[in-house]
Amino acid sequence: MSTGRSSTSEATPDTGEIHTYKGQDRALRANRLGTVGLLLSVVAASAPMLVVAGVMPTVFGVMGIVGQPLLYVILGIVLVLFSFGYAEMSRHIHNAGAFYAYIARGLGPTTGAGASVLALVAYSAMQFAVYGLLGFEVSGLFATYLDISMAWWVPALFAAALVGVLGWLKIDLNAKVLGVLLAIECVLVVIFDIAVVADPGEEGLSLAAFDPANVTGAGFGTALCFCVAAFVGCEQAPVYAEETSRPQIVVSRVMFLAVGYAASFLALSAWALTVAAGPGSIVAVSAEQGPGLLFGLTEERLGTTFADLLHVLFVTGMFAALLSFHNVVARYAFAMGREGLLPATFGRTTRGSGAPAVGSVLQSLISVGAIAAFALTDDKPNGDPTAPVLRLFTWMGSVGALGIITLMALASCAVIVFFVRRGAGRAHAPRLVASGIAIVALVGIAIYTVKDFGILIDAGPGSALSWMLPGLIGLALVGGIVYGLVLRSFKPEVHARIGLGNEAFQLEKAAEARSERTTTG
Repeated sequence: MSTGRSSTSEATPDTGEIHTYKGQDRALRANRLGTVGLLLSVVAASAPMLVVAGVMPTVFGVMGIVGQPLLYVILGIVLVLFSFGYAEMSRHIHNAGAFYAYIARGLGPTTGAGASVLALVAYSAMQFAVYGLLGFEVSGLFATYLDISMAWWVPALFAAALVGVLGWLKIDLNAKVLGVLLAIECVLVVIFDIAVVADPGEEGLSLAAFDPANVTGAGFGTALCFCVAAFVGCEQAPVYAEETSRPQIVVSRVMFLAVGYAASFLALSAWALTVAAGPGSIVAVSAEQGPGLLFGLTEERLGTTFADLLHVLFVTGMFAALLSFHNVVARYAFAMGREGLLPATFGRTTRGSGAPAVGSVLQSLISVGAIAAFALTDDKPNGDPTAPVLRLFTWMGSVGALGIITLMALASCAVIVFFVRRGAGRAHAPRLVASGIAIVALVGIAIYTVKDFGILIDAGPGSALSWMLPGLIGLALVGGIVYGLVLRSFKPEVHARIGLGNEAFQLEKAAEARSERTTTG
């Protein structure tokens, strides 16, 4: 294969050998991210302020789980177990299609094709959810501070345009933007945590939130899904492996740092909320104040100005999450285009920044379409202007979280099969045991989530949404598998490349060499 462009070096992960291939525009730009830049890029997706201000009050108030801080500790342990095998795979396979590439290499290209479609659906749904909440929050800030009435979809569309522009730029520039936003919001939340410890509520510095008896409740299954969604982003490090310096070391390191940071930060912040309101009152107060819980408790201790600053950082934190999700989906589309799962044009990067331009544009257009669809159905039922926005956030966020849980479970299965088939099962036994435990935990969480999905989306008894929305995840996976079967039958050369990433270039070069020998012979 020849495009007349300069060769680019690429390490084949399985062997560590250096190969060259032509067609620089079919490769993501290497050495853009170090440990810090990669860590900021993946942690930003979890949007710490969004979780503290949005997810935590919901788990406390709607689901009645006082022991939410303990849930973050438990889920942190589950994700550490998941990361042992997942991180080891990242040492052997460097592919922007992370989840689906690992699944393809372990469970076969057909299942990998199913996972690729599922990944696009899941991460896109998470992004759509955040667009809805960001639009609603920004329109509220304009009304409160500028006395300007604005439909929620106006700032949502503006954010989609800005995210699209940044998606064209260098990933290291994106990392700097994410880093600044992430650092500021984390510092402010930590200041709130310290203020609560210095000035606790009436029940004092109680540790009741870490009592296992306070984890149970009618909303336990839904709480698990919401809390898993709070960790989304920690699993994204391998997506950037091709753009990372020393990926065999950095990707694995960042995954454990991200999980450890998220579990500690979320557990501490959730505990601080229980201390501020009191473990005996946190459910009632959260149900009454909703997303205003954090800001109200902050204003009591740190004043109105600090609370207003938190409101602003709540928005910028959501924007950071949007940019992070956008980058991930664009790279999945790039990987799929490079391997033939999508048209080849998606497997191209811009010459200047090395960013996956076509995938970025596609994701921007799809986001605009999703925002427009919900805006056009904005009929304000029962006079509630927040209804369509809350549907966009809760529906899509729940669907996305279920999809990512499913991908994690499949990836853990793939880890075990991958190493056993290579005869390395004994050498990696501890990691494979950890992956096995993670599979049991993740499948259990998925079952609980589907069982309680009606509660999760606040659907009425007998509502079709209770099975239709989680059904989107099954439809995406099955549809992708069917697509993989079609490729295996009609385009076996494309099917064979699924999950290979840059290694597919070596297959193409070998095929061209054989063709040339046949022609000349």
